[in-house]
Amino acid sequence: MRHFILATVLALGAGAAAADPIEGIWQTQPDEGAFAHVTVAPCGAAFCGTITRTFKDRAEYRSPHLGRQIVIDMAPQGGGSYQGRVWRPANDRVYSGKASVSGNQMSLSGCVAGGLLCKSQTWVKVQ
Repeated sequence: MRHFILATVLALGAGAAAADPIEGIWQTQPDEGAFAHVTVAPCGAAFCGTITRTFKDRAEYRSPHLGRQIVIDMAPQGGGSYQGRVWRPANDRVYSGKASVSGNQMSLSGCVAGGLLCKSQTWVKVQ
């Protein structure tokens, strides 16, 4: 019985340790007083992020963007780097995207012209 409990604890610990650094809940960079919480989770072989909460002037409000995918098919490239697509709510366009995770911060970029012109934000991990 003791071996079974130990094996279960080790298996659970290994599963938690195997979580990818991009997984979790991230707070977007404020834009004109508004920001969102984005839940990033596996979607196929990549990762996707969905807007799960929205805030304006620090108060939670019901944005029409709730439930929309903002991080799309971010595939791991190694070393905390990812490539995929990002949706920009301000103009309702999808861009080529890159993400880089370091600790509890993620730098997320949307790019055009083959990656020559990019706009970036820094997100902070909430959970």
